[in-house]
Amino acid sequence: MIPLRDENPTVHKPVITLLIIGACLVIYFFVQPVGHGWLGQAGTDSGNKEVEFDVRNAAIPCEVTQGRPLTIDELRATYNNGDQTACESHPTSQQFDPGKNVYLAILYSMFMHGSLLHIGGNMLFLWVFGNNIEDRMGKLGFIAFYLVGGLVAALAHIFVQPDSTVPVVGASGAIAAVMGAYLVLFPDAPIRTIIIFYLILFRDISAKWLLAFWFVSQFFINPNEGVAWVAHVGGFVFGALVALLFRNRLVPPRRVRPVWEY
Repeated sequence: MIPLRDENPTVHKPVITLLIIGACLVIYFFVQPVGHGWLGQAGTDSGNKEVEFDVRNAAIPCEVTQGRPLTIDELRATYNNGDQTACESHPTSQQFDPGKNVYLAILYSMFMHGSLLHIGGNMLFLWVFGNNIEDRMGKLGFIAFYLVGGLVAALAHIFVQPDSTVPVVGASGAIAAVMGAYLVLFPDAPIRTIIIFYLILFRDISAKWLLAFWFVSQFFINPNEGVAWVAHVGGFVFGALVALLFRNRLVPPRRVRPVWEY
């Protein structure tokens, strides 16, 4: 099921949501090597450049738990030998990028994506659900909630895979937090959804059923698909808990301007 839009008008223009989407698109197409191909700028070694870019900038569980960048030996074991848990407790070889801040990389990862499908899906979900959460939390509250949600999601993934040497990229964890909050605050909002099951159907589905289906489906993701599903679950639970704790304070804004329809 793919959400297209919600029938849930907002009062204020979702400035922060739009800025996040814009930042992710700019980084993907103009900063990450993986996005250059869509602009006709990719070279023959674009795959190697993307790997190097991810290793230098993205969050890597082993680096966070060890508090230092990966070594050259760990990278060789990961990419040449296929050992995705080649995390050495006492490394002897030189670090690949000694100047990397492994903790800030968690923040950077929230704005990086691995493919056009990856960024397209994430930005669609953020657009559908983010504007209403921003409307209820306010701009400063929403950006804080979004970033902390992404951090919690990343830590959830790192907790279950502390020795992983594979970079983690994507806004999915932070967006999952937004979806969790949406479930609590707007459970009955109609979501225009594409249902693909032999046929392609367009239906309005209550947010609670759509989001519940999405949440449960995360537990059936194949671990070999390269999807950090635990980050999705962690972000979603965080968002739902925050909304439950503060929903009485998140009073709907007064309609002081024309309604923005999405």
